[in-house]
Amino acid sequence: MAKVTRPLQKDRHYWLLKSDADSFSFDDLWKLPTRTTHWDGVRNFQARNFMRDEMKKGDLAFFYHSGGDNPGIMGIVEIVREGYPDHTAADPKDPHYDPRSKNGESYWSMVDIQAIERLPRLVSLSEMRTKPELEGMALLQKGNRLSVQKVGAAEWNAVLALAKQTTE
Repeated sequence: MAKVTRPLQKDRHYWLLKSDADSFSFDDLWKLPTRTTHWDGVRNFQARNFMRDEMKKGDLAFFYHSGGDNPGIMGIVEIVREGYPDHTAADPKDPHYDPRSKNGESYWSMVDIQAIERLPRLVSLSEMRTKPELEGMALLQKGNRLSVQKVGAAEWNAVLALAKQTTE
């Protein structure tokens, strides 16, 4: 059973990272030897700027499965390396290749994440939509499709409280 005990810290920021479970799931991350990987392939300037300029080592993020029948938050990851150039953009053989990258250099960024906690249960998108305390959450705003989003401290706590609840 997961702890769901990551306390809020004054200097820590909170995030939500989206991934299609068919492409890369929380289970895929959990199975890696150190439960660590780089979060690459982000090709939106606002999301890139969050990773490049605002995410700091020690920040926490929800790992969100997008798409599928039941999208929702599966677990918690920690940012273990701050933003650096996303090498996948400069590799023509990589699915995240960006032909605008020149001479092996990329203006896209990535961070390294480490899975640190499975939530006791999936906190579904549909469930989050019913909670007034989450109505301001970026994930729930119409038209917000960013794969990297800020999460407020109150929202973070509200999601953790939901994860602890049992459903019938």
